[in-house]
Amino acid sequence: MDCPAATGPVASVDIGGTKIAGALVDSKGRLTARCLRPTPATEGAPAVLRAVTEVLDELAADPGWCAVRCVGIGSAGPVDAPRGAVSPVNIPAWRDFPLVESVRSHLRRNRESGSGPGSGPDSPLRTELPVVLTGDGPAMTAAEHWQGAARGFRNALCMVVSTGVGGGLVLDGALYPGPSGNAGHIGHISVDLDGDPCPCGSRGCVETLASGPAIARRALRDGWQPPGGDASAAAVAEAAHQGDPVALASFARAAQALAAGIAATATLVELDVVVVGGGVAKSGEVLFAPLRAALDRYATLPFVRHLEVRPAELSTDAGLVGAAAAAAAALHLDGWD
Repeated sequence: MDCPAATGPVASVDIGGTKIAGALVDSKGRLTARCLRPTPATEGAPAVLRAVTEVLDELAADPGWCAVRCVGIGSAGPVDAPRGAVSPVNIPAWRDFPLVESVRSHLRRNRESGSGPGSGPDSPLRTELPVVLTGDGPAMTAAEHWQGAARGFRNALCMVVSTGVGGGLVLDGALYPGPSGNAGHIGHISVDLDGDPCPCGSRGCVETLASGPAIARRALRDGWQPPGGDASAAAVAEAAHQGDPVALASFARAAQALAAGIAATATLVELDVVVVGGGVAKSGEVLFAPLRAALDRYATLPFVRHLEVRPAELSTDAGLVGAAAAAAAALHLDGWD
């Protein structure tokens, strides 16, 4: 089999509170293979790791694995990128979990046993593959700056609004993950000093008001009746599109929290554009219209007025593309621009 390793793909894993996705990503940002597992977030640490290794094993069974150059992991945070450890707020079983070394050990065992997917004398697992950890917010940001809505901008905030709320920064034309890999984690900026407790330990965080579960909880609390028992944020969005006042109010409150966090971030670092992706962003104008209106009220200083807000372009693939892009950049892989 022809395996041009010098231009081969990156094996990418995107770890979130509800799903663990995997893909082989080529140097143009295309996904040539993909797989998916649910995140057993309420189970023990070994169960969550097993879902990750199953994703890797499925990718390793693909013919394209023979040319894989490294493994890029984007994980819900906080992360400790230098140590390769993760403590995702929405995966309580993982606290200071040594994810990078656990993945390396799994790949090493497959290589040494010669029995797992991707093992054997002609497999790249005969040598150690580099493993690079990135927070999911910076990963999404890397993707949108490389291939999506932030392309061409020198200063950007890119956000994931889904089960949680994360983000990442591009400053002066380059991804800025910060020393630990968590820069831009806008979901845990407090915007309500007396607000509800957040799983991170603070109060009134953006995530407690603007995540998908938060939107659904607020709508239910205020009397919204879910059709057919579907109490998801997507169902609230559908009701909002149909003019339901309670659903609209829930999205307006979420948009206000997002606007407050965005304005604070823009005031600190000066931004050209804000890109919003994730499942909640698929709600469209029931989120973006009140978000832009609220941002006009919060972003009042001259250098943050008229800040452009755009929907993400890469949808659910952003985490996978971005984890690969961040790994390629960290390792200075040839052929990745």
